[in-house]
Amino acid sequence: MRFKLIIVLVEDDKTDLVLKTSRETGATGATVISNARGEGIKQSKTFFGLSLDTQRDVVLLLVEEHLSRHILEKISEVAEFDEKPGTGIAFQIDVEDAIGVQHQVSDLTKIIEEEL
Repeated sequence: MRFKLIIVLVEDDKTDLVLKTSRETGATGATVISNARGEGIKQSKTFFGLSLDTQRDVVLLLVEEHLSRHILEKISEVAEFDEKPGTGIAFQIDVEDAIGVQHQVSDLTKIIEEEL
């Protein structure tokens, strides 16, 4: 079985929505890293030297490759990444190898067979 790593950089108030959506579309778990900070094309606003950035979270999803694109698209849709600039980004990368996921393979096999 092959996997992809979906990395989502999202405003912290949308993290729960991203987790719920990813679970509903086939992800079997996630890791959330809280309080990340990022900067896009436009520099962040400050008030007397204090940053007014919203907090971001990093969501890591190790998903089966046949499900990855659908999960990625649904996350983008519910988090409104393309509609509202600065709300976040999501991307996927290939995973060469993974251990500790063997217990999920039987569940994932059933899901993939239904999808294909």
